[in-house]
Amino acid sequence: MSPLRSLLLSRSAVDRDGERRTDPGLLEALWADPATRVLRVRPDGSAPLRARAQGSAEPAALELVAPGDVARALPEPGPVVYLGREEDGTAHVAVEVPDDQEVADAAGWPVRSGDEEWAGLRAVAAELDDRDAGLLVEAVGVLNWHRVHPHCPRCGSRTAVTTSGWTRTCPVDGSEHYPRTDPAVIMAVVDEDDRVLLAHNALWPAGRFSALAGFVEPGEPLEAAVRREVLEEVGVVVGEVEYKGSQPWPFPASLMLGFTARASSTGVRVDDVEISDARWFSREELAAAVTSGEVLLPPSTSIALRLVEDWYGEELPARPSW
Repeated sequence: MSPLRSLLLSRSAVDRDGERRTDPGLLEALWADPATRVLRVRPDGSAPLRARAQGSAEPAALELVAPGDVARALPEPGPVVYLGREEDGTAHVAVEVPDDQEVADAAGWPVRSGDEEWAGLRAVAAELDDRDAGLLVEAVGVLNWHRVHPHCPRCGSRTAVTTSGWTRTCPVDGSEHYPRTDPAVIMAVVDEDDRVLLAHNALWPAGRFSALAGFVEPGEPLEAAVRREVLEEVGVVVGEVEYKGSQPWPFPASLMLGFTARASSTGVRVDDVEISDARWFSREELAAAVTSGEVLLPPSTSIALRLVEDWYGEELPARPSW
């Protein structure tokens, strides 16, 4: 279990049931079964939410429908992906739908997607339960891969969806291709005075600060990636690196690997390309800056906030949303 508290995008309550993905006819059987639950996802990564009474304090939940409700409006759906099964045997699949796709309500009347409430992970992950959060993270990640990788990287031919949505196979050269995941390190850098180093990205509005992060390069160990990224972005030398936990970040295809990094130097020299400002904060200084609104920290869906709070020792006094 991760030592970090409440990594909202790392939750799940569905068995991905990977062994069954190779079963011939699995998706056809599930699509024909009215007990199967279908998660619709738009190209922007949003999904429909269950209707709530106006002003209701009820938490958000995904609107999962039967395959027939989708098929009536979308006879030939895009890639269908088997997401897995719950303990009670309920099977879940995901399908990407256009913005204007209709479904049928319980009485058989069409409901346009414009009449439904749709939201993305950043907006509702904190409200969703473990099952729905896990389903949406999984669906968004794999459907994005299908959308942007439709052709064989070897010969350029259009590939076919195989293995219940988890591979694409080239009909020309027979090569199989798998969903892409890009590892990225994210680190709370702490000095010998137990201050934390937070940075401001040049593209962010004023006041936004977060932990440093960057992609792992080919052939690079994670610890080396932490040290390289910190040195490149802020000119600080890092020694000891301690792994803290991981969280998928399907925007579009990252896996964030969280660390605490011990600085052996404190002089800050930002690169002025990606990072325009970086500051050391004591606990008292950060709490005061967050309370006053001078500093806006990452949202609760981000592992970055959990790394900062792990250093801080408890929840910070305010959590303005990005």
